Amino acid sequence: MCKPTLTYWSVFFSFGLCIAFLGPTLLDLRCQTQSSLSQITWVFFSQQFCLLLGSCLGGVFKRTLAQSLFALFASSLAISLVFAIIPLCHNVVVLAVVMAVAGLAMGCIDTISNMQLVKIYQKDSAIFLQALHFFVGFGALLSPLIADPFLSDTNCILSNSTANASSSTANASSNLPHIRKSLVPHHPGNLSHYDLPMKGMVVTRVSYAFWIMALINVSGWDLGVARDLGWEDPCSSGLGGAGACWEYQEYSRESGVLETSFGDEGHDDLLSCCQSRNFRGASYTYFAVHITGALVLFMTDGIVGEYSGFVYSYAVEEPLAVLHKVAGYLPSLFWGFITLGRLISIPVSYRMKPATMVFINVVGVLITFLLLLIFSSSVVFLFVGTASLGLFLSSTFPSMLAYTEDILQYQGCATTVLVTGAGIGEMVLQLLVGSIIHDRGSYSFLVCGMIFGCLAFTFYALLVFFHRMYPKPSPELDDASPDKAAVPDDTGQYQR
Repeated sequence: MCKPTLTYWSVFFSFGLCIAFLGPTLLDLRCQTQSSLSQITWVFFSQQFCLLLGSCLGGVFKRTLAQSLFALFASSLAISLVFAIIPLCHNVVVLAVVMAVAGLAMGCIDTISNMQLVKIYQKDSAIFLQALHFFVGFGALLSPLIADPFLSDTNCILSNSTANASSSTANASSNLPHIRKSLVPHHPGNLSHYDLPMKGMVVTRVSYAFWIMALINVSGWDLGVARDLGWEDPCSSGLGGAGACWEYQEYSRESGVLETSFGDEGHDDLLSCCQSRNFRGASYTYFAVHITGALVLFMTDGIVGEYSGFVYSYAVEEPLAVLHKVAGYLPSLFWGFITLGRLISIPVSYRMKPATMVFINVVGVLITFLLLLIFSSSVVFLFVGTASLGLFLSSTFPSMLAYTEDILQYQGCATTVLVTGAGIGEMVLQLLVGSIIHDRGSYSFLVCGMIFGCLAFTFYALLVFFHRMYPKPSPELDDASPDKAAVPDDTGQYQR
């Protein structure tokens, strides 16, 4: 299963590239579309909403490895085309539609990659999931670095009446780095007090950044995987676990194409998961595990979104009053330590159970927010706490996914439900915290983080409780499980 696994990892790099470029480039895209700040920030919502929709529907592509690989190829190719097309979008509505397409592709990548790695490796999936989420962090770290040399240092719309420009416009134009760091997805009201020109000659070089990212994305995997959409026999590759070998089902004599059928039980898209056939005979603990697992990720992924979105705004306000240039390093520090934490988690997950890793993560998040509240007047500890928070949040999603799927014995709809819950949390909590900060002040930023951390720990404790109550597999079922995998006999036939 080497080729499919490498494919899932590489498409998550595409996911990371696409998820992180919008914030730094948004001011230049505002100039390109000649729109207001409030109008252009709704492009965030277009991308995030369709990412959530794509996550819900991604389970449709579940029947075979070939089908899932083709879906991922199409999604990553769509992202490459989006990067190439963005410089040609001179209307904000057209740009929003293009970003919606990118969001759908990203959602499909998110659900399919997580789902298929869990299906292939099952009890051994934790280490492969950690590696998968390292690649999205690496892409998110690289994307702003590619864009940075091409960003405008001054306002990129030269007004025809520069001599009559208002003082507020001049002040805003001279303070673009501050505005750039203040851009918050889903909360455009935060920018209503800035007045930048919307008419005039557009001077921006950001198009080169998008074309470079399109070339990186294509050369990185699209061309290679398009040539090798086939897959290896999981029993002979040595990388797949017993579950991967057990999934080996069909051989087409006519075409000579190997297929892996994943069956119909569980791992559907969100709409299929809600069908009554999945409820027959299910105990209340079955539903409780799905719900509490999704709520843990709703909180932790929500913390990632709201912290990365608002830590800069919190730092530049009183009582810290950090210089804008210095505060601008905080989001980069946060994402850098998320990427570092995911890299460290790859070998750690080989030795440590997913349940233990999730416990360490949620407790670490709680303690970090508590210390940030205690030392709220310390600039040094804000940087230390930001790095610590990135480390503890880094491996929460893959560890939680592996733990929940293990509880449910790789049945049900855990992957789809958890991915959807995480996406909703990232979108909703960011909007909620933006509204609270606007009404209550910057200190509420840390208070909200502490509350979300407490809720994440509470839901995790409930998940452990329901895990203890969840029925164990019967010996009869265990004999038919992937652990009793099919192995080839002397004639090359697969028998159980």
